[in-house]
Amino acid sequence: MAVEKEARSRIRYADEEDAVRSDASRRSLHRRGSAASAISIRSAHSRVVAPEAALPITYRTLMTPGGIIGKDDGDRLAGISELDWHLISIDELVRRLSTSIVQGLSVEQAQRRISKYGKNAPTPPRTEWFRKIMGYFFGGFGVLLFIGCILVFIAWKPLGNPPALANLALAIVLGAVWVIQAGFNAWQDWSSSRVMASIKTMLPDDCMVIRDGATSLKSALDLVPGDVIKIKQGNKLPADVRLVEASPDLKFDRSILTGTATGICVSTGDSTIFGRIAGLTNKPRHEFTPIQKEILRFVLIIASFIATVVVLVIVLWATWLRRDHPDWINVSLLIVNCVSVGIAFVPEGLPVAVAMSLTIGANIMKKNKILCKSLATVETLGAVSVICSDKTGTLTKNEIYVTDTYAGGKEYKADDAKEGLFTGKLGEDISNRGLERLRVSGALCNAAEFDASTTKLPTGMMKIYGDPTDQAILRFSEMLSSVQDLRMNWKKVFEVAFNSKNKFMIRIMSPFEQGEKHHLPSDAELWIKGAPEVLLSRCDTLLRNDGTITHLSNADQATIESVKNRWSSEGKRVILIAQKTIHNDMSSVLKSAKAEKAVLDLARGDLTFIGLWGLIDPIVTGDFKLTAQAIARDCGIIRSAPALVHSIDNLNRSFEKPQTAVETEGLRSIAISGPELITLNESQWDQLCMYEEIVFARTTPEQKLRIVKEFQSRDHTVAMTGDGVNDAPALKAADVGVALGSGSDIAIEASDMVLLDSFSAIVEAVKYGRLTFDNLKKTIIYLLPAGSFSELSFSRACYGKRRSRGSPSTILIFDVYSLMLVELLHSHMRNLRWMFCFGPPRNAKKDRLVNVRFILHAYTFIGVYECLLSFVMAFWYMSRRGIPFSALVLKFGNWGPQYDPDYVAEVTNHASSIYFVNLVVIQFFNLLATRTRRLSIFQQPPLFNKQTQNPLLFAGMVWSLFIVFIFCYIPGIQDTVDTTSVPVEYFFIPVAFGIGILLLDETRKYFVRGSPNGILAKLAW
Repeated sequence: MAVEKEARSRIRYADEEDAVRSDASRRSLHRRGSAASAISIRSAHSRVVAPEAALPITYRTLMTPGGIIGKDDGDRLAGISELDWHLISIDELVRRLSTSIVQGLSVEQAQRRISKYGKNAPTPPRTEWFRKIMGYFFGGFGVLLFIGCILVFIAWKPLGNPPALANLALAIVLGAVWVIQAGFNAWQDWSSSRVMASIKTMLPDDCMVIRDGATSLKSALDLVPGDVIKIKQGNKLPADVRLVEASPDLKFDRSILTGTATGICVSTGDSTIFGRIAGLTNKPRHEFTPIQKEILRFVLIIASFIATVVVLVIVLWATWLRRDHPDWINVSLLIVNCVSVGIAFVPEGLPVAVAMSLTIGANIMKKNKILCKSLATVETLGAVSVICSDKTGTLTKNEIYVTDTYAGGKEYKADDAKEGLFTGKLGEDISNRGLERLRVSGALCNAAEFDASTTKLPTGMMKIYGDPTDQAILRFSEMLSSVQDLRMNWKKVFEVAFNSKNKFMIRIMSPFEQGEKHHLPSDAELWIKGAPEVLLSRCDTLLRNDGTITHLSNADQATIESVKNRWSSEGKRVILIAQKTIHNDMSSVLKSAKAEKAVLDLARGDLTFIGLWGLIDPIVTGDFKLTAQAIARDCGIIRSAPALVHSIDNLNRSFEKPQTAVETEGLRSIAISGPELITLNESQWDQLCMYEEIVFARTTPEQKLRIVKEFQSRDHTVAMTGDGVNDAPALKAADVGVALGSGSDIAIEASDMVLLDSFSAIVEAVKYGRLTFDNLKKTIIYLLPAGSFSELSFSRACYGKRRSRGSPSTILIFDVYSLMLVELLHSHMRNLRWMFCFGPPRNAKKDRLVNVRFILHAYTFIGVYECLLSFVMAFWYMSRRGIPFSALVLKFGNWGPQYDPDYVAEVTNHASSIYFVNLVVIQFFNLLATRTRRLSIFQQPPLFNKQTQNPLLFAGMVWSLFIVFIFCYIPGIQDTVDTTSVPVEYFFIPVAFGIGILLLDETRKYFVRGSPNGILAKLAW
């Protein structure tokens, strides 16, 4: 009954809140000689997690849609309710899992268990193959192709009287194109899935594991039940973990951890709580990415064009042709004409080109050690207008090391500190108690640990786990003397982990005494380490080099401030360490639930200043303002002289936004600290966001988040880079969150993109993002003119073609598909163009993929030109064969007895093939013209320039000519699609027309470059 009550007190359901507690498990924790007591004493009052202690576990009733729970779901729910890892004692926990809290599992045990339990990863959700396959066939323009195929089949039979073989051929070709496009979509989905899967395998997912008594870094996938793991701030819990030791400030925010803890894995993979719940809720989500929304918008625009023209054709037929010329176009031919209109408008290769463009961009970025979690991130990068970057580990290398120290009123270079400590050769120093105490403080007030497997290596080669700043200080202390020997003589009593709000860490340590290792000694030492501007005001005394402790005078404070400011202005991070002796009357308080508050109160004053460390890392930042400015200047973020860098005093509280860019020319560089940031009003934020170069110093996570939100509210697309827990909220809120591969788990989880190498790779990422979107526009601007005005159905009424014997719509389909390869080669140029670095980013809210200017250029500037010249070539050929244009226009088949109908049909069929060839050749030059939107072809040549050349472009043109040869010169295919061979001169005459397109476009670009604010520039796509 007691156990049942205890369980009900620990497990809370949504409809009940019982609060019955038990002390049975707590008493078992303190039995002498037990594993639980050993770890309790070893942790020296790090918080031991008893079954009835904090962090109550809350379960909610889960229901599947409709309230129906299947057998498998019921088993999962039953399994969750039967778990008792949180109820049993630590002794029982260790016994069940056959592990040791101190030694962990042996390597042999771990190998056997991973064979039994498998990898620590949940089973991925089932693939919805039916939905996928439907998407392959009916996604994008697939629906239009399918409907067109069905309609043409109906036009062949039963409406065809007699059934026209050309209609059957068109239906078969449409069906084949529909299937081919589905195949392309499937292949592209498989290809992109492989790329994204390979990217996910490169994302770091490690944890600290104790095996055979040694702490080492292991992949979270290799965890097994019974593993003892160490958890630090920012970690995700890699499995179901029972905590056996925890710092007093341990807090969880879902999967985000603040504080430190030691735990034992009790379940992994599908056996975890999350793994079981995932079995109930892992249905895939179907949401549109920004680029998918743009493509859908474009599809709707094209569909509206098709519907408009088809309605016009039907109205024209019903009100005029059917009444005045009933034998001219029957219902069957009307359907074929309407389908031809639809196919002429549809750029069938666009969905494949889009997916391939994004995948190639992600793959290229992967090779540059840039990992995008989704393809949509590639496109969003192109719109980034503001990059907010955390300094540590992002702009800097995150390889921090100590360069200077200050102790006992003296400054020492790190390389000289060891000599001064042991030989007394520095100046007048004979006994350097100040440096000695600084060494001890750096080793003991430190959360970093050495990798046990590297302790025999030289100091510089030892592997250290922990915060980079702690690593640097620990390595410095090890250089002076053995840290391991020192730590063996001290035990940790209490710890407050570093956080970005307090900007310090506290550790209370006491020395071991013979025979007293399980009791708190009479005195313990409190060390506090953190930001000088926070801690210096709490210090009342100063440790001198001779070991005496004196009053901290105003002169001493001024000297320390001067050293701090000088080091900060040199780009160094400055850390202060102070100390305080705690007497035995604190021992009972340190064991109570109010220990943390008591320690924080204790550290508010009466501290003894020990010294400073100056660290270099070879920017939103948490560093001192002068440090932030110095590093920003070294990185090139601030180009202004220090005297010209603005501050908060330059921001007016009442301000009107400038109407022109000229009014903002003087707003270049500004530096703002976190405390100053919270005082800004909206007018000051408006001014601040106009500066070209901004440095924020000493910012909290909330302030970083606000910075991102403020820029977003002013129509900026924001990328945020960071690597710590403090950066996670801003990373999540940014349009593109960018984490470092060496960053914390939660930073990587919150980001959209991971940089495995260095921050400089983000420049390449933005280049590829801009290039991808630019190439998508070029894909559309290239594909649209080829079919937009060709073979409109009512044009048949002008030149008197009675039936679709030449199947111009079929020729058009193969025209588009023969050129699609050329477009893909054009769209995915590997050579980045330098101008992407200097042009302004697009406005994601205003610069759409397709707009009015875009449509005008595609349909009016290029489409009309190609359509008219292709018709001119076709009619010119017919005129040369004795059938003038006047004999055909508005004749509706009544062209007189002097023309043989079969001869007219044959000549018009030749004319259709010439139309097709003319369109193919002109499109080659349209392809060259659309490579750039502003620059001349001579500024960006496709050949003989390593930075801009793309020889595959011309290989694709040869491929297109090969496609033309197949459909126009092979007899069997000629008979199927009613094409004919084309005289050779009709391949060369269109070259002149193509050069005309180049000249027209070069003229347009020239005026756009010369008059960027002129009419042509405003109409430019």
